Amino acid sequence: MDKNRQLEIVVGLFMLTGIIAVSFLAFRLGDIGIFNQNQYELVARFTSASGLKQGAAVEMAGVKVGHVKNIRFNPEDYVADVTIALAEEVTVPDDSIASIRTAGIIGDRFIKLSAGGSETMLQEGEEIIETEPSINLEELISKYIFESDDK
Repeated sequence: MDKNRQLEIVVGLFMLTGIIAVSFLAFRLGDIGIFNQNQYELVARFTSASGLKQGAAVEMAGVKVGHVKNIRFNPEDYVADVTIALAEEVTVPDDSIASIRTAGIIGDRFIKLSAGGSETMLQEGEEIIETEPSINLEELISKYIFESDDK
């Protein structure tokens, strides 16, 4: 083999390795289901899921333990059904509270799980009963302004 042919083979292998590495990173960072086999899902119903997005973090004790998998409107109860995917090793007591919070003043929304004291743990597909919707900063400010005018 001549040197040009060997160089072409080495460059081709290098390019193939690069394409495989970039594809792996794209799947991994995109939270594609191939790599998320050790998770289970719970459902939480919120009167308002304003600002919450699919893929948002789910935290317990300030540590990311999962993500928001799906948000859909429930026309029967007029609530937002939020499906969350949690790491398999994370257990959630059945009296836990799910709250929609904001990271910082104008940051992204995430779900904060506050563990309850029950010894019974939620299983795959079960519902978190206690929820707190997101706080709308505009509503709070307007309420404060208009209430202070009445005094």
